[in-house]
Amino acid sequence: MKLLFVADPLESFKIYKDTTFAMMREAQKRGHQVVACQMTDVRWQQGEAVSAHVREIRLTGDATHWFTETSTSRSALKDFDAVIMRTDPPFDSEYFYATHLLSQAEREGARVFNSPAALRNHPEKLAIMEFPQFIAPTLVTRNQADIREFHATHGAIILKPLDGMGGTGIFKVGADGLNLGVIIETLNQGGTQTVMVQKFLPGIAQGDKRVLLIGGKPVPFCLARIPQGGEVRGNLAAGGKGVAQPISARDREIAETLGPILFARGLMLVGLDIIGDSLTEINVTSPTCFQEITDQMGCDVAALFMDAVEAALKS
Repeated sequence: MKLLFVADPLESFKIYKDTTFAMMREAQKRGHQVVACQMTDVRWQQGEAVSAHVREIRLTGDATHWFTETSTSRSALKDFDAVIMRTDPPFDSEYFYATHLLSQAEREGARVFNSPAALRNHPEKLAIMEFPQFIAPTLVTRNQADIREFHATHGAIILKPLDGMGGTGIFKVGADGLNLGVIIETLNQGGTQTVMVQKFLPGIAQGDKRVLLIGGKPVPFCLARIPQGGEVRGNLAAGGKGVAQPISARDREIAETLGPILFARGLMLVGLDIIGDSLTEINVTSPTCFQEITDQMGCDVAALFMDAVEAALKS
């Protein structure tokens, strides 16, 4: 098969931990042709199919010069067996437009994972609100008075922007409300930006767990991202320590409830964030943690993903 990975620049990959690299490595291991591009390479011109300037590559096995470029071409996305969307957030206007180009490619016959429409319809922080039985007390608002009332009710809270990634822009406010006003002003920009507010979950001390769904089914191991050095954020990008572990009974309950629903909507790969017993985010743009789980637990997550892609293409 010929697989196109729409990703960030290959030269920026940290291959010791990069999930897209793990997917590519598994694809090549199975004899598939690996091709890559960035969203900046994609175009839709009148009278033409959606196409991209692509790079056919071969992985070398070298830790530094990890790929060689064997050819380049402009190719229609519909001519690939699968298009795997792996561009990192933020989900800004450019990302939104990208999903529309990919939707057009789908109409022309391309098979895109995750589905562009599903990416648009599942903003990673807001998506949890569909499943209130699994989440902690949560408020989404622009209104400062609403936030203050929520804080008065729940004590310590977490505030975060809806378009952040990697732990950026996340604030904790204690029960004393210290700095709550300035944090609201920073995040909601005078009422022009929507903010998510959640009751603070002490379980973060044991880690923000990334539970992966592949083809609607949970991977049996998760990665607990444990805050370090006085941080309240467990994100690896914010310095958290990743510790792989078996998923708990509660993790499995959440995953097995959401998995079939999200898969039916076109989400092949999903990363659920769970703190303690509460779902906090549903990540769909470019979920990670494949290599950390594989390295620590021996569970080949990239193989599970490629199995699911091959099965979907045969169905």
